[in-house]
Amino acid sequence: MTDILLLARTHLLTAFRERITLFWSLIFPVFLLVILTLIFGRIGQEGEINFSVSLVNMDVEATEEGGFSAMVEELFKNVGTTEIEGKEPLFTLSRPKEEDDPRVFLEDEQQALRRGRRAAVIVIPKGFSERLGLQMMSTSEETRPAVALTVYYSQGNAASEMAASIIEQILAGVDREILKRSGRFREGAAVPSETVWVGGDRLEVRYVDFLLPGVILMGFFTNSLFGIPGAILFSRDQKVLRRYWVTPLVVPRFLAGLSLGHLSLCLLQFFLLFMLGRYGFNATISFAGIVPAFFLVLAATTFMAFGFLISSVAKTANAGMAIANILNMPMMFISGLFFPVSGLPTVLKAIVYVNPVSYLADGVRASVGVESGLFSTPLLVGVPLAWIVVSSAVASWRLRLDVER
Repeated sequence: MTDILLLARTHLLTAFRERITLFWSLIFPVFLLVILTLIFGRIGQEGEINFSVSLVNMDVEATEEGGFSAMVEELFKNVGTTEIEGKEPLFTLSRPKEEDDPRVFLEDEQQALRRGRRAAVIVIPKGFSERLGLQMMSTSEETRPAVALTVYYSQGNAASEMAASIIEQILAGVDREILKRSGRFREGAAVPSETVWVGGDRLEVRYVDFLLPGVILMGFFTNSLFGIPGAILFSRDQKVLRRYWVTPLVVPRFLAGLSLGHLSLCLLQFFLLFMLGRYGFNATISFAGIVPAFFLVLAATTFMAFGFLISSVAKTANAGMAIANILNMPMMFISGLFFPVSGLPTVLKAIVYVNPVSYLADGVRASVGVESGLFSTPLLVGVPLAWIVVSSAVASWRLRLDVER
């Protein structure tokens, strides 16, 4: 047992003496948590989402007379204002001035939409109020005139897509209000609905609560990807491993000592990032409990085994660092550590399904009540365990070959 503890101590001291290892293990995860939280941390909070939307009313005469177009315009004007001091409204509404030509204004706003300066352009067509009134009085489907508002969106623009879903809800409220004013809406006939959130109590998920588990896993991952291969391969290149093998030390005990030191460094990473998230950015998630602790240990062990796998494949330390650099960014960013991956294209989703980081990110977030849904529980545990078994077996086999040499 003494040899295992000494190896663990050596690994920790080496990590703290190496500036590059210290940067990637402790400084970079802290820096990333601070930067991403400061930039995106307020997204999703009240008064922090604002869409630039244009409203063009071609039915000006009916608006002046208080027709249905005036009601629609009033509803969107209300959405474009806020009663809370210091808070932005949901929409920043642009409308043509009295001296502006509505058609020219519409063309300019459509161009702004194409260039990404607008999230949507809403058009109330000429004769909207008149046709809507005729539609309500008509008893025949054949003679009932068609009435529609026109809403322009920008395909592929995330802000435009988010604004689209909000505008759809507003237009549903427009339909309800029109039915009320025409006397056709009956409260008793409306179908009641109740929202029930599945998977625990529904609380507003702040970005820092979503981000913190991802940054903790990223710290474990980079520490394993660079720290483990560095410790093994540089020791091999400098003939240090050969000195180990002429002693009674065996491969399993060597791996156990290295693993203990590595897991101790992961524990330090977790403590530092959790304290920063909780007391620096008011994160509300808690890792207390058997399930969160299990997934954190599973993540640290899986990444450590992956580091052993790189060490077994690479022939030199430089080759190991090259493999680690090639795998680092794709495995981190196509895994859901920093953003949801449900909307990725099919080709990238195939990478998500074979990436162990994806399962661990989903498992940790599900265990703390932030998010879940991509994978079933057997996959969340089974895929990382499979990586641990295969990686450890290959690394152990390769190290035994070194011993035999």
